[in-house]
Amino acid sequence: MNQHQGIHTVERTYPCDVCNTTFKQIRHLKVHQHVHTGEHPYRCDVCNKTFSRTSSLKVHQRIHTGERPYCCDVCNTTFKQMQHLKAHQRVHTGERPYCCDVCNTTFKQMHHLKVHQRVHTGEQPYRCVVCNTTFKQRQHIKAHQRVHTG
Repeated sequence: MNQHQGIHTVERTYPCDVCNTTFKQIRHLKVHQHVHTGEHPYRCDVCNKTFSRTSSLKVHQRIHTGERPYCCDVCNTTFKQMQHLKAHQRVHTGERPYCCDVCNTTFKQMHHLKVHQRVHTGEQPYRCVVCNTTFKQRQHIKAHQRVHTG
């Protein structure tokens, strides 16, 4: 009962000794510590891929089962993960919650904002291993690589 009541308090009494992140429950701290140890104790029975969290394993297993438990109530499209359903629903709502702090352009997905921000930063994280040309987007380097492969 005492352990359960801890989830209702704002106290985070279990600190990580590596990065000082704090947790409400010791079991959450133990799961977090896999980040630092690199431990992946949960294994998929089908393909042997390993995970640091049981929840990640459960989501992964849907690849093998085909389960898509999250359904859009507008168009009935189904998804394997709740976060993918939430992102999809913005198609229907028009919500654009991610805003560029430089030019105020808004986006439906955080990933699209991050790609857009490269316009302002000039970052080109994708490099061709053949000719060292750099690109802002993965799709651009994939198209470029056809130059080398024919």
